[in-house]
Amino acid sequence: MRPRSIRGTALAAALCVLASAPLAHPALAAPGKPGDPRHSAGAAGIGDPYFPAQGNGGFDVKHYDVAFSYDPATKRMDATTTITATATQDLDRFNLDFRGPKITDLNVDRHRASFRRDGQELVVTPRLKLKNRKSFTVVVKYAGTPPVITDPDGSIEGWVPTDDGAFVPGEPQGTPAWIPSNDHPTDKATFTFHATVPEGVTAVGNGQLLSQKTRKGRTTFVWDSTEPMATYLATVTIGKFKVATSKTPGGIPVYTAVDPALATQSAAVVARIPDIIGYFTSLFGPYPFASAGAIVDRAPNVGYALESQTKPIFSSAPSLSTMAHEIAHQWYGDSVSPKRWSDIWLNEGFATYAQWLWTEHNGGATAQQTFDSSDNYGRDAAAPFWQTVTADPGTADLFGDVPYNRGAMTLHALRGKIGDTAFFKLVKDWAAKHKYGNVSTADFIHQASSVSGKNLKTFFDVWLYRKGKPTTW
Repeated sequence: MRPRSIRGTALAAALCVLASAPLAHPALAAPGKPGDPRHSAGAAGIGDPYFPAQGNGGFDVKHYDVAFSYDPATKRMDATTTITATATQDLDRFNLDFRGPKITDLNVDRHRASFRRDGQELVVTPRLKLKNRKSFTVVVKYAGTPPVITDPDGSIEGWVPTDDGAFVPGEPQGTPAWIPSNDHPTDKATFTFHATVPEGVTAVGNGQLLSQKTRKGRTTFVWDSTEPMATYLATVTIGKFKVATSKTPGGIPVYTAVDPALATQSAAVVARIPDIIGYFTSLFGPYPFASAGAIVDRAPNVGYALESQTKPIFSSAPSLSTMAHEIAHQWYGDSVSPKRWSDIWLNEGFATYAQWLWTEHNGGATAQQTFDSSDNYGRDAAAPFWQTVTADPGTADLFGDVPYNRGAMTLHALRGKIGDTAFFKLVKDWAAKHKYGNVSTADFIHQASSVSGKNLKTFFDVWLYRKGKPTTW
């Protein structure tokens, strides 16, 4: 994601009390103590300190099937989400994250289940208890207007209405506006979307378009995302688009949807998508997904782009460097995702450094020149920029300059420290080893040290964990 234009101090105040429990994937939930009841409730959160209510314990989602109709004129959605999951403990109750419209029906394994809503939590009590390691299915039906989610910093996400449809970004907490889900990057799943909209309107989702059928003035688009995906990367963005299809030189299908009002100014950038993918493939290894593309929409009240898996979404006509940034995220952020939100520099630092490399590749400033510039290392040592810890920026700076710029500087400084051969082997191996998985800063430090054969403790301490402008490393 590009840095958001609105950064308020309200975020730090609103989220100053954070959960101290260590992060754990729900599949790794600890067993109960001797004497505890065999069946128990799944945890109401995964334990991410930045967003304590995000995610849920006790189960691991395998697949989401989201079928909905949406009318841009009335802003009404009628939806059914079917969740296929596996219990990771004996459950008599579990939670989902859901901020969306009124629920009209909910069942678990074809039995009506009781439920209640508590803020973003949807608390479900199935009629029959769920056994550890057994698969189960949850069907949630709901109808109404999906909400716009406003983060404490003032930026918006979730289901954002536009003049002709909806712009749908999900980072970091917007997806529960329209999908009941286990909303944390550590519970990846596959997705299928069945989106029905008025004829003449296009619904564009992640993955590949399986079918597009029009009947009685309404068109249903079926999109299938076959590789695991974090919930915050899910989108079905809706509008009147100019659609084009092509392929990369390697044969990957590319689907682009551009608002006609932005078509002229976006054309040159959109046309470079295959080139960008080709260049990054040479650096980072094979493109990790079965399809690619982009969605360029008019959503001026959003003001940023997001790396939605296989199809980055742009709220206005993108620059070439912004397009490169979001495509780089397909490797770093989408395929390889953070274990916790404090690891965001592993997303944004990598994508920003990829921008620097793309700029140099196209005859612009070299990566070293960008490193030295006034936006980066050239900033005054007294600047507030140097007072935020890169590997733990806090919620106020989650999408600020530090994870992006200092993250990229960390990578460039590391390249200088270990040399080009080791550095580019590292970034390629990083993408391959952790494909479709989740990573932490500690994982990266370990792999960098292993690949380079160097003791990098002081280097990473200076660049990732200390405040102040680095002077020696």
